[in-house]
Amino acid sequence: MATGSSSELDMNHWLYRFLAALIDGIIIGIPGYIIYIVIVGILWPVPAWAGWYWGGWAPWWAMWLLFPLLWGLIWVIYSAFLDTSWGASVGKRVLGLQVQMVDGSKVLFGKAFIRNISKILWFVLLIDWIMGIATPGPDRRQKYTDRMAGTTVVQVRQAFASAAPPPPPPPPS
Repeated sequence: MATGSSSELDMNHWLYRFLAALIDGIIIGIPGYIIYIVIVGILWPVPAWAGWYWGGWAPWWAMWLLFPLLWGLIWVIYSAFLDTSWGASVGKRVLGLQVQMVDGSKVLFGKAFIRNISKILWFVLLIDWIMGIATPGPDRRQKYTDRMAGTTVVQVRQAFASAAPPPPPPPPS
């Protein structure tokens, strides 16, 4: 697949990135919710007479502010770590995408952290994507924080494709 820069907007590329973000969001959501429940249980324990249920007696802002922030922090760390160690998150690997520097080299943790910082809150990520899609840049596959970090996401293999079958054995001699 192409690894060079692209001057045209490729909506399939952005669709794959969106699907990868959904996959990663689900992966992050499960441990994030468990950690959230533990924090809420420690900070706002449920009275013994009330019984126990998911969420306890936490104030309204705990679910609407604390959980998204916690989820975002986990997502930033998860993405930055996997971008540097594997070259892609689980969602990107499933869809055949890879994160790399614009020169094709491996991403360092500091650059991966910069490119993923917009994942801290969903609306910041949305703005990052809109700015990346709507504004022309050197590479149309970059969201805005990719441009700041000098990174890009490239298609390294066809999404959902299985590995090529092995070649047939040589004929007997």
